[in-house]
Amino acid sequence: MHNINQAPSAQSPKSSIPSPWGVGAGRFAPSPSGDLHFGNLRTAVLAWASARSSGRAFYMRVEDVDTQRSSHESACRQLEDLAQLGLDWDGDVLYQSTRFEAYEQALAQLPHYECYCSRKDIVHAASAPHSIPGQYPGTCRDLDEDERRRRRHALAQHNRVPALRLRADVEHWRIHDLYAGFVDGEVDDMILRRGGQDPDWAYNLAVVVDDAFQGIDQVVRGDDLLSSAPRQGYLAHLLGVEAPAFVHVPLVINTQGRRLAKRDGAVTFRDMEAQGGRGSVFPCIAASLGINARTPEELVEKFHVQSIPREPYVWRNRFPKP
Repeated sequence: MHNINQAPSAQSPKSSIPSPWGVGAGRFAPSPSGDLHFGNLRTAVLAWASARSSGRAFYMRVEDVDTQRSSHESACRQLEDLAQLGLDWDGDVLYQSTRFEAYEQALAQLPHYECYCSRKDIVHAASAPHSIPGQYPGTCRDLDEDERRRRRHALAQHNRVPALRLRADVEHWRIHDLYAGFVDGEVDDMILRRGGQDPDWAYNLAVVVDDAFQGIDQVVRGDDLLSSAPRQGYLAHLLGVEAPAFVHVPLVINTQGRRLAKRDGAVTFRDMEAQGGRGSVFPCIAASLGINARTPEELVEKFHVQSIPREPYVWRNRFPKP
């Protein structure tokens, strides 16, 4: 098995289903900003089952590049919950916080420029006529060197550094998703490294670099991330790596139609186990997929990624019946 950087407290359960190296891989990559809830756990099960049922390896990755929101304690709790749920993974856990040198190397391959805009500047510029909502309008793209030097100096007076943005040469990029088909998404001069006093690497860059590093060829994740896939596909193209096969799965929502959150009741793994007893959570996740299974091994025998429900699953603050 491939050995990846791992924190001493995050032990990988031994794989119980053979996943020969070299046939591709799937992954689950939570952000360690709190306990996983039913929706997160359901996506993790879908990613695991999609990999295992297709003979792929399965990796666990902690996306802790956001140093303001990430905590090692949260990462450990998440990994413990996933192991208790019955999921296993190959190799050791990959922590993005150990990968900054790799992101630096990728940055050097990408055309980019410094951006001195504040969030307020970007919001104001994006509201101008003919601008594309949510996209960076290129304010800093073509500044001359004297102006860059002036703005860089102004930031330095506050111990801040500028953000780094991709100099994109396309406005759209096409990817393919198993359920959505071909998706043409807008591409702008996206952030590669954030600015400020403690600059963090951007999610879009980190995820592409790490998927390539781990040999990920299947990405199963919530469909709220579908809009980011074209940007990631474009970055993969620029870095000379193949984009993975995308499978964006429906989310779990509450009865008001909003994405499930911890405020919706006892939805974390630990709360649910306290409510239903040890071993009660996995059968409920399987039931939400329309499968009667009490263990991951039983689920993967019955699982096919094409047959999962395509509509969001509505959480009604009670366990689905196995």
